[in-house]
Amino acid sequence: MKYITNNYLETVACGQKLGQLLQPQDLILLDGDLGAGKTTLTQGIARGLDITRPVKSPTFTLIREYQTGRIPLYHMDMYRLENSSADELGLNEYFNGDGVVIIEWSQFIAEQLPSTYLRIKITRQTALQRQLEFQALGQHYQHLLNSLFQDFDKK
Repeated sequence: MKYITNNYLETVACGQKLGQLLQPQDLILLDGDLGAGKTTLTQGIARGLDITRPVKSPTFTLIREYQTGRIPLYHMDMYRLENSSADELGLNEYFNGDGVVIIEWSQFIAEQLPSTYLRIKITRQTALQRQLEFQALGQHYQHLLNSLFQDFDKK
């Protein structure tokens, strides 16, 4: 399933709609080049989770935790793990915990990922326009996508 956003605000709004549907232990993988809009989409998801604190890229910290919303958000960036290991990050504790997990650059920890998740590939179409391509692995995530796209159709 694909969705086009035409500017920053639409990308945030898409994330917000998704965030409103998320539940504890949901796992979202974000793929895309540097500057594609992964953190922008995450900012919207955080809004949908009622997180008011500013959301920043976790590139240099690997994991940023936001505990103040309806559900905690754990925003991870695995880019710096390309040549090292994620064994000491305690990923299973996050995957089985009380919050939503968003992982950027998940290909660097592919062997440690659960078998079900929602993957979103973000591709820059123009300076402002983004294409979001959604792939649901597992029935729960397929239902989530169906609900999200029903919401888009109501626009």
